[in-house]
Amino acid sequence: MELLQVKGGKIINQSQQNIQLRGTGIGGWMNMEDFITGHCGSEHTLRELFNETLGKNKATFFFDRFLNHFFNEDDIIFIKNTGMNSIRIPLNYRHFENDENPYNYIEEGFQRLDTIINLCEKHGLYVILDMHAAQGFQNAHWHSDNDVNHSLFWDNADYQNRFIALWEEFARRYKGRGVIAGYNIMNEPCVNTPHGDLPHSFFQNYQPDWEKMNSVYRQTVEAIRKIDPDHIIFLEGDKYSVLFSGLEAPFAEDLVYSSHNYTAAGFGPGAYPGEITATKFNENTTSFWNKEKQTEVFTQHEGTVYTKQHQVPLWVGEFGSVYNGLASEVQDRLRAMDDQIAVFEEHGAHWSTWTYKDVGVMGLVTLDERSDYMQLIEGFIHKKQQLGTDDWMSWLPEPPIKKQLKEMSQLMANVIDDKEFHAGANLNCLSRATLTNYVAAVLQPQFVKLFKGMSEEKLDDVLQSFSLKHCKVNDGLAKIIEKHSN
Repeated sequence: MELLQVKGGKIINQSQQNIQLRGTGIGGWMNMEDFITGHCGSEHTLRELFNETLGKNKATFFFDRFLNHFFNEDDIIFIKNTGMNSIRIPLNYRHFENDENPYNYIEEGFQRLDTIINLCEKHGLYVILDMHAAQGFQNAHWHSDNDVNHSLFWDNADYQNRFIALWEEFARRYKGRGVIAGYNIMNEPCVNTPHGDLPHSFFQNYQPDWEKMNSVYRQTVEAIRKIDPDHIIFLEGDKYSVLFSGLEAPFAEDLVYSSHNYTAAGFGPGAYPGEITATKFNENTTSFWNKEKQTEVFTQHEGTVYTKQHQVPLWVGEFGSVYNGLASEVQDRLRAMDDQIAVFEEHGAHWSTWTYKDVGVMGLVTLDERSDYMQLIEGFIHKKQQLGTDDWMSWLPEPPIKKQLKEMSQLMANVIDDKEFHAGANLNCLSRATLTNYVAAVLQPQFVKLFKGMSEEKLDDVLQSFSLKHCKVNDGLAKIIEKHSN
């Protein structure tokens, strides 16, 4: 496979051919997320509980088999056959470095990643390495393996130095490898939430710290370039890849900028095309969504504006829709995805769907609800829904616990008695911190106990539910991807 580079605002190969990156993100594999695999809470605390409950050897076996079944050569062949030409692999730094032994890298993590990279090379599929969970948490949310709701990375030189050093290690190992499309150095940064999401600082009056962000980006790019002068480096915007206006102008060769473009059309409720209701600050707004609206939203996105201004490629690193509603709702979400990808294609944007495989939320491939794993966790999923631990899933029926949080938020508003205090924004922050972090941590042992007492043979049988041959393909989404990829 030929190295990819940037020339004239396009991504090209060494034969000077334009390459349009079309792919999917392998969420939940080397960075576990609660809604993808059905657990709750953070990955690192989940692993600790497995060690305590099953014993270290059996816990190691569990996660080894999970990783083997979740993503392997069968999945790579399937993705390639859809016409996609790339995958984005989210990585958790903990697979490669231990907090107790920094700067000493874990060979087993690289070996597992190398196995998949080599298979992708065998089948002609480009790989984008994405640091999804960085040392010290680059954002305050669950998907950075964050169990404390604070983002410590941006104000701590040690975390930043370790982050840069780990990217230097990736550069040493993968320089010259054509199968690597590039390095997505940080997923969804949110620079200015060191104390977590607070209504006044995150939802109502978020102030990016562009100096910090630009400094870290420049240092990381320069460190990689001293070792690997050739690979593309993907840079994301602030506030979860949405804000770009304060990024400095492209300062190195072969930079591609990445936005994340989730829209109300992909989540509903509401018909598409048609009136779709979105919830913000616990308040509903309804807009008419069709392809023209999709085009308007895309062209006005700060990532689109920035890349057009500087004539550099745009890669939409994440976007998606939910598919766990009624059949009619699923068709609405599929029509929205079809139009959204069409808009990307018409504007020359590269794209990667989120996510490839999950337990039935938004995956191209989903676990079969009749599988051993899904049958085992069915009751646990119900508990999660009752307690709202996947709080971002606003399209689900409101959990009973939310009523108490609403009352608490209103009590806070009454006592604080400040016209600038927004009870709805406060409820968003309160719910995220309480349900996704604390309640999820309290519930997490219940998930681990489901596997207690199982033999290794039984664990492997259950985890085979993640194998492609036992999963279900979202045929409607697959057809849309094939249409736009071939």
